[in-house]
Amino acid sequence: MPNVIDSIKKSLENYNGKWNEKKGLWDFSTTIAERKAFLSKKKLTYALKMRIDEGAKTVKFSEMLIEASSGLSSGGDLDLDMSSGFGVKKETYNTFSKAPQRTIEEQSNLFGKEYSYQFDYKEIRTKIKDILENAGYQFEYQILPVK
Repeated sequence: MPNVIDSIKKSLENYNGKWNEKKGLWDFSTTIAERKAFLSKKKLTYALKMRIDEGAKTVKFSEMLIEASSGLSSGGDLDLDMSSGFGVKKETYNTFSKAPQRTIEEQSNLFGKEYSYQFDYKEIRTKIKDILENAGYQFEYQILPVK
């Protein structure tokens, strides 16, 4: 029988995402929407993190939406920057910080006002939960990021 990570990866192949593992913490992310404005671009990404405890047969799981932007910005702060013209700007927002988090449902409602997307994050969570529970693991959903 393949291990649970292989089964989970296989079940998410159609989402065109990227997997990473660092010190037993698995994360997966996939871009679900993009917006373009004058000389800039914003990207909305679905991300999940999970840590598998083989001894306790439990998995801690969290997920969130992340918005990142890149592009050009004009001018500068009048008091601090005498430059005029354009500069390059890249920002990332709300990336698994220690601050209190909104549920993914709340995040989706907020981002749904700015982006048009059809993405069912519940489907991903259900697939992972089913694979884990069928393999004998306890699934623990966390709003705060898994560490």
